[in-house]
Parts: sequence; C-alpha cells; structure tokens
Amino acid sequence: MNAQPQTADTTRQHIDRMLRRKEVEAITGRSRSAIYEGMAAGTFPKPVKIGARAVAWPESVIRNWIAERMEGGQA
Repeated sequence: MNAQPQTADTTRQHIDRMLRRKEVEAITGRSRSAIYEGMAAGTFPKPVKIGARAVAWPESVIRNWIAERMEGGQA
C-alpha cells in the first residue's frame, strides 16, 4: 500500500470551515430556537467550542445533517 505523505496542503483540504449560528440558520432555514430545541432533543448536531464564549458547527456536520433529512424525508 502506497501512503502519500501528508503535507500542509493535503492537511488543509480536510479542515472544515466553521459555521457560526447565523450561518447555520441561513443554511438550514431553522430559527435560533429550533436549532437549540433540536440540540436538546438530540435531532440537531451540537456545536464545538471555538473560544471561551464562542461555538460553531463544522460545515460538513451541517451539510451531512441536511443530506440525511433529504434522504429520509424528515423535516
């Protein structure tokens, strides 16, 4: 098996863009309260801490959540 050495360029390709709540609202069409209700119910992904008082969602997590809703026909 030939393993490619990881360079800074190949590593960067795998790093997600972090989305703040306003972007998540815009992408998903969900309101702030619906996002937090979904997180509490376990039906919406939880964010990760990016600072002392800041959180964000990895873009791939939100895109995957949307894809799952589209495949399953869930709202």
